[in-house]
Amino acid sequence: MRFSILLASIACVSLSVTAPATAERVVEPGQPPQPVARTAVPTIIHAGKLMTEPGKPVLTHATLVADRGLVQSVHKGFLDASALGLPATTKVVDLSSKFVMPGFMDLHVHITSSGIAGRDPWLALREEDGFWALNGATNANTTLMAGFTTIRDLGAPNAAIFPLRDAIRMGIVPGPKIIAAGEGISPTNGHADAHNLKRSLLDAETHANVCDGADDCRRATRAAIKYGADVIKVHVTGGVLDPSDAGTEQQFTDEELKAIADAAHSMGRKVTTHAHGKGGIDAAVRAGYDSIEHGMWADEESLRMMKARGTWLIPTVWPISYVGTTPEQMRRGPLKDINPNSFAKLLKLGDQPKKMVRMAIRIGTPIALGTDAGIAPHGTNAQEMLEYVDAGMSNVEALKTGTVNAAAAAGLRDRGRLDPGMAADVIALDGDPVADIDQVLNVNFVMRDGIIFKQDGQEVTK
Repeated sequence: MRFSILLASIACVSLSVTAPATAERVVEPGQPPQPVARTAVPTIIHAGKLMTEPGKPVLTHATLVADRGLVQSVHKGFLDASALGLPATTKVVDLSSKFVMPGFMDLHVHITSSGIAGRDPWLALREEDGFWALNGATNANTTLMAGFTTIRDLGAPNAAIFPLRDAIRMGIVPGPKIIAAGEGISPTNGHADAHNLKRSLLDAETHANVCDGADDCRRATRAAIKYGADVIKVHVTGGVLDPSDAGTEQQFTDEELKAIADAAHSMGRKVTTHAHGKGGIDAAVRAGYDSIEHGMWADEESLRMMKARGTWLIPTVWPISYVGTTPEQMRRGPLKDINPNSFAKLLKLGDQPKKMVRMAIRIGTPIALGTDAGIAPHGTNAQEMLEYVDAGMSNVEALKTGTVNAAAAAGLRDRGRLDPGMAADVIALDGDPVADIDQVLNVNFVMRDGIIFKQDGQEVTK
């Protein structure tokens, strides 16, 4: 018995001698650090050709310096850091075989819709707004990769688009800068109201953006701004893709339209409107709206009035080609299965938007680029410029619609050109779009606010 106890004691001593002591775990406060958003770093860009602004001379062999998210300087020749007075470690991007220009802008998208989510109408009833924000994040990145560094979203759930806008701004997800309208202002049974549901569902689907009467429309406009709208989007007429049979003519009264415009302008917001029928287009122009979206049935009188008053036209022609312009094309196109009311309106529309934009170009109505993206796939936005050239614009004028014109129409004074002090929203194309407008589809490099998101044709994530 004593021998057994002695052996056990020896074993314990042996273990205590031979077993290594457990090291005390030391945790350094604050490690690992929380992730942070990517930020702009000083960057030298060597451009084979540099267009600082469409319409101005294109520089051959030029240097652009970006820092703190802004264009700092532009120089002739390929200058190195020493010649520029910058540290030797300054990042250099070789775009000496590319055409460098300002990032594109699209003033009419629906970034949270379509894409991978498709056009299933039941999803809107089944999924919460967070679903659409996540869908929008994917679409936004696709759009950024296509060279669009700013977009204006003109119709999305407030609880989806405003968080997405802010998440992009904070660097949580990549995407273009978003100018967001949220839910557009509509009359009862108008384009942005609910339609063709049973009464209990219609009553449940209430919209704060629906208004009737001048005073109520002032309230709706002010509320939209209160809840986050950067721009006020209005639905003066019915639309093609809503399932209503109420047509596509004027639905807001002149008094309501004026009340909305006055309320928006008094709070520093641009006001733009979806408008198909001539009566609605003309009424909005008279009421002082800053721009007309679509303008499908504008005639020469309408377009001349817009020119005289400086009202911008955002034509959205590319989706017309995408869905088809003849009954045969439409019946086998992407909208062949939409509701009967919408399909009837689509058939009536035909190629009218193409005729309208040709007339607008001939008259000289000011045009800025918008695509209604979400009808045609996100990321195909630059196709709109090809449509304008087909309709009679020069290549340079088409490039203006998606840069300086878009900036002017949206009231954005900090972008659209690559002058010192402007946002460092820079893209590079594989070829020269002045000679070949199709080159706008070949985006090799994307910088937004001085941060590189695409280089050598590949997405950059760090």
